[in-house]
Amino acid sequence: MFLPNTSEVEVSTFLLIGIPGLEHMHGWISIPICLMYLMAILGNCTILCVIRTEPSLHEPMYYFLSMLALSDLGLSCSSIPTMLSIFLFNTMGISADACIAQEFFIHGFTDMESSVLLIMSFDRFVAIRHPLRYSSILTSSRVVQIGLVFAVKSILLVLPLPFTLKRLRYCNKRLLSHSYCLHQDVMKLACSDNKVNFYYGLFVALCMMSDSVFIAVSYVFILKTVLGIASHGERLKALNTCVSHICAVLIFYVPIITLATMHRFAKHKFPLAMILIADAFLLVPPLMNPIVYCVKTRQIRVKVLEKLGLKSK
Repeated sequence: MFLPNTSEVEVSTFLLIGIPGLEHMHGWISIPICLMYLMAILGNCTILCVIRTEPSLHEPMYYFLSMLALSDLGLSCSSIPTMLSIFLFNTMGISADACIAQEFFIHGFTDMESSVLLIMSFDRFVAIRHPLRYSSILTSSRVVQIGLVFAVKSILLVLPLPFTLKRLRYCNKRLLSHSYCLHQDVMKLACSDNKVNFYYGLFVALCMMSDSVFIAVSYVFILKTVLGIASHGERLKALNTCVSHICAVLIFYVPIITLATMHRFAKHKFPLAMILIADAFLLVPPLMNPIVYCVKTRQIRVKVLEKLGLKSK
């Protein structure tokens, strides 16, 4: 007679972690996380407000910047409150349904931000390659269409993830590796076959990393175009328009690439470093992108200072 394995207890709640070894410091660690979260919300909302209310900023470049700010807000709001609940209140538990929903939003907004950075690289290429035709190529309606297409693409790409996780059984193991839920992390806790999750998760990761490849290709064409400009001053001016975008790309992709490399080659050597980089991935881009664009983009900086009642130099 077949007897069920009573040692396998199906779980409905997962456990998140803070920073192992620094549990006694969680209260203090929550202070900079909370400040970064508030500054990210304030910075991105300011960018959206300024672009929406200033007719002079109703141009493709700033529409794409609005999309980046929306992606950053989504990424922050879908992950950092959970992180703060761990550090502030030691709330480690999260229901399976809430965890699966969170991983959908985190992966969705991550892919959306990657897509927006790709669109912005195309925007910079058109602005440098065809400056006189820029407004006719990237009209307002075309910008909206591009944004909607990539938003739908991001949703459809990650939509199967929660359904593939929901079909799995989870028993005994319930401790996750981060302060928030990720598809690959939840998938590893399953006691049923997760091959579908593995291969589809790999496909999603490759799609997102392909964005970085296309961004690099865009900058190859941008550099080729800039080198064809006769005037040295014009070259510097053209490249200067790309600095903000390059910073945003580095801020977004460097943690991802570093984390993937460490996971592949040094997973057990630097577990604390991996946790810190994973947390920084969700904290730093939403915080730094508004700062970078305010500092490096004069039009944004001037309008923000005007809203604050200050004069820019």
